[in-house]
Formats: sequence, structure tokens, C-alpha cells
Amino acid sequence: MLSFRPTINWLLRLAGQTPPDVITAAVDRWEITPRETRRFPPAFVLPAHYDRIRGTEFATLPETIHALRADHDVQVPPTMGYLLRDADLVDGVIYANGAERHLRQQRRSLAFRRPEVELSGALYETWVGNRWFGNWLVDNGITYPLAAAAGNPVTTAPPGKGHVPRYEELLGMAPRRITDAHFRELILFDDMPQNTGKQARAAAMRDMLLAGRNPAPVPGVFLLRGRTGDQRLLENEDEIAGRLQADHGFTIIDATQKTVDELMDACGNARVIAGVEGSQLVHGMAVSPPGSTLFTIQPPDRVTAAMKLMTDRLDQSFALVVAEGNARNFRADWGDVARTLELLR
Repeated sequence: MLSFRPTINWLLRLAGQTPPDVITAAVDRWEITPRETRRFPPAFVLPAHYDRIRGTEFATLPETIHALRADHDVQVPPTMGYLLRDADLVDGVIYANGAERHLRQQRRSLAFRRPEVELSGALYETWVGNRWFGNWLVDNGITYPLAAAAGNPVTTAPPGKGHVPRYEELLGMAPRRITDAHFRELILFDDMPQNTGKQARAAAMRDMLLAGRNPAPVPGVFLLRGRTGDQRLLENEDEIAGRLQADHGFTIIDATQKTVDELMDACGNARVIAGVEGSQLVHGMAVSPPGSTLFTIQPPDRVTAAMKLMTDRLDQSFALVVAEGNARNFRADWGDVARTLELLR
């Protein structure tokens, strides 16, 4: 069975028409967690550091500062489920009734495609989860139980590398891995809102990762970023980590050199998880206890509140030091780090 949908949508783009998101093609939709009002705490940030911000990532400057400073009631949208019928998944793109959604970068040239399998399933993956490990773990991993409850969870992601297989084992994630497919029925989720349903699933994830463990309480863990991931090089990372260890009793960890089990034991009862903003911090954030703090160091031209949204759902606090320099090479002042730590007390 050939799928002509990729070519049809390509032709629509040539004609100046942008296909809508596939949820517009849903034949049914339902609330999983209803709309609610919640209050989230503001971030711990030295006031002068807001003036250092020159650029932001994932949101505008006003939106980012609003998320960091928010200390008021927020209307949180519902978590939604959507049912599609007669949908095609071709080269990382879902097509249905003239609509589409991209899950990953396309890898093949445009041509008529033949879906390899025909099935029904529930999809839990996202573009950002396929792009960044941290989002895969604490976004896609938290949505996975919804897909598992709906039946036949599926993903386009190949078997993971590094820490991913052990996380999947600990979390009971056993999806069917597919590439091109025709879906008789396909369930999708809008699981972005930080509501109590997602909060409960995040807490359940923490419990699963820490099951059978008794991690020792520690003042903090500094997770080195170094040159891993997209380059955000804190030039004096070793200095900051060393001062945190000497003056505040932090443990210094290179996550690339530790197993998932070692990371869970080290971070599971830490009061502070600290480091350069990035996915390596998620190892600690996912399991550190309610009331703990995620302490991020960020370059001034790439400030993001994305991880604050994650700490909000985990009942954790968020702290930020805006360093000096640029997104590729920057330096943090130890005095700024120390003064921000004082705000946590």
C-alpha cells in the first residue's frame, strides 16, 4: 500500500498552503486531566542577573522572565488525548486528512512511500524528546504510561544508546519500534501542561527509579557538562565545581562515566542538583526529592526557563545564575554562585 500523502503535502506547500497539525484531523478527543488553577514558585535569581539576559531559547524574553518570576495563580490547560483514523507514519512524519506532525528530522528524499506495517497504537514521543535526552526522559517518559494504558505504545526511536536502555528497563518501557506504518487508529497526547496529572506521573517515575534504593542524603551534586551535547562550555566549570565541593560539601559527578544506577544512588536524596543547563542535569532532577533545588548556570544569550517547568511538576525549586560571555564559551563568577546558594536557605 503506497502513501501519497508526503507528496500531496509537499505540493500544498509549493502552492503556499501549510498543512495544519494532525490533531485537527482527530475524530475524537478527551480530557485526561482537566483544566485547573495552580501556583508555581518563582525562581531563585539575583535581581541584577535579569539585566544580563541578552537572548533566550524556546521562548521570548518576556515569556522567559515571566516564567522565572511567576508567583501567582496560573490557569493550567488540560492533558488531552486524540484519536486519529487512517493515518500514515512516513519517515518520522504523521499524516492524516491533509494534516501532519513532524516527530524527527526527515532522512529520505521525497517519493511515494510504502508503509511497512498496518496496526493501531498509541504514540508518546515528541520532536523535542527525540532531539534532547532530558526531554525524552522527563517528558516522553512521563507520557509513556498514558500510551501504555491506551494499548500498544509505539515509537519511531530506534533502540537507545548510553543510559537510555537502563532507564527503559527501570521504567518498564517496552514500546513497539516502527519506521513507516499505516494506522487504522492512532492515539496521540497533548501532555505539555504542568497539571496535577502530570505531577503524579512524574512522582511515580521517581518512585520507580528509586525502587529498592536507599540513597544517602547529600548537600548537593554537581553534574559536569564539559563538552557533551550542544556546546555550552563553562570555561571555569572545574573551579565552580571544586568550590562547591570544598565549601558546601557537593559531590562532583561526570554522568558519562556513571551508570544509571550509580546516578540514582548519588542524586536520589540530594538537596541541590547543580551544573550548566543541559540534559545531564535531568539524571539528578528526575529523582531528587520534593523540596530540593535544580541550580543552573546559563550563558546570557541562551537563557531558558524550560527546566523550571520540569521542576514545577516535581515540587522542586529552580535557581539560575546568568554567566558572562556567550552561548559557546562563558564564565560564572563564584561570588554570584555563592550568593545564589544563600537564597535557597
